[in-house]
Amino acid sequence: MVGIQAARGTRDILPEEVGYWQQIESNARDIFRRFAYREIRTPVFEQTNLFERGIGEATDVVGKEMYTFIDRGDRSLTLRPEGTAGVARAYIEHHLSAMGGIQRLWYSGAMFRYERPQAGRQRQFHQVGVEVLGSADPRADVEVITMAVSLLNTLGIYDLTLALNSVGDGDDRNRYRTALIDYLTPFQSHLDEDSQDRLLRNPLRILDSKNTKTQEIIRHAPSILDYLGAQSRHHFHQVQESLTDLGISYTVNPSLVRGLDYYTHTAFEIQSSHLGSQSTICGGGRYDGLIDQLGGDSTPAVGWAMGMERLVLLLQLQSISPTKIDFYLASKGQQAERQGMVFAQALRNVGFGVEVDLSGSAFNKQLKRADRSGASACLILGDGEIEHQSVQVKWLATGNQETVNQSDLLTQVDYWRQRLGENM
Repeated sequence: MVGIQAARGTRDILPEEVGYWQQIESNARDIFRRFAYREIRTPVFEQTNLFERGIGEATDVVGKEMYTFIDRGDRSLTLRPEGTAGVARAYIEHHLSAMGGIQRLWYSGAMFRYERPQAGRQRQFHQVGVEVLGSADPRADVEVITMAVSLLNTLGIYDLTLALNSVGDGDDRNRYRTALIDYLTPFQSHLDEDSQDRLLRNPLRILDSKNTKTQEIIRHAPSILDYLGAQSRHHFHQVQESLTDLGISYTVNPSLVRGLDYYTHTAFEIQSSHLGSQSTICGGGRYDGLIDQLGGDSTPAVGWAMGMERLVLLLQLQSISPTKIDFYLASKGQQAERQGMVFAQALRNVGFGVEVDLSGSAFNKQLKRADRSGASACLILGDGEIEHQSVQVKWLATGNQETVNQSDLLTQVDYWRQRLGENM
């Protein structure tokens, strides 16, 4: 008989996988600190009209994918499908603009969308994201892109493509929208069902269609870049110029429009060829009208979000191991087991990670568990080692073993850190 299971589209993140998550989170926090970003934590559910007004009622997110419910006070609430709208609401509600200057913020947490579950896409999924509020400068666009690239490089993920586009301002998009409708209308009956529905409601989203026949039609559609005004062209040129200065390669993709209505000017995605149809691991852009649209003062802004599940999947596919513990401590004998606890804590106090075998079983069984632990080395303590204040160090990757003084491990920390790095 099958017991209660996790709801469809959700999954447990088990201890064997959590190391990857912690590795991403640790590196993200470090990168954000270096770029002077501060963390913000917003509620997991919001008033439904926040997303209807912010994301756009004609989007798939609002129209098909939101988890919306009526609470006991007869209020319509929605589990957040993305992070930007909540950050924008908090910015307005708490008058963050009054603090002066530019607000550089980052967030992480669970998001919720009713989609068909597949690898790298769940109904409860997790994102880490950044927002810069208060700057219209193209350098802000470049800063957030640089930060995303820096994080991915730090994680060891290099086989990536940065796709870049400009969706212009409201006037630019209105001109382009008219041209796109004029082009697509004769092909309406040949478009896929979703694209036919979008033709008048949200025609730019047709450019995102994965339908083969629709893709063939839009291949010859007019380019939004031909409808940009002088200001939008200048902004986009400065973004490209600065990315080139920083040595960040990119590809201009005029069909890249992103799925949310609030984007203006720069739109971008970072994609991996290893993930199949779910190739986008980071997406973002500029949204200069969102704060005003939600009732705040006009505030330019730009940001991005990364999917944690897809990052973890990439690390696993590219055989990038999560951070290991340093030592697994195996001990046998009453005195050795007692002193082993003291020695393990002394090692932790100087910064090493240590897992103590608590089984009391024979050394050969403890060493088998050490091999499975993910530690770099196994420390072996028996009565003989206790008598001589020594310890056997077995390097688990090679099987090599040596005897060292316990005091050496506690006092020569940098040396042993280097040895651990060499024997991972």
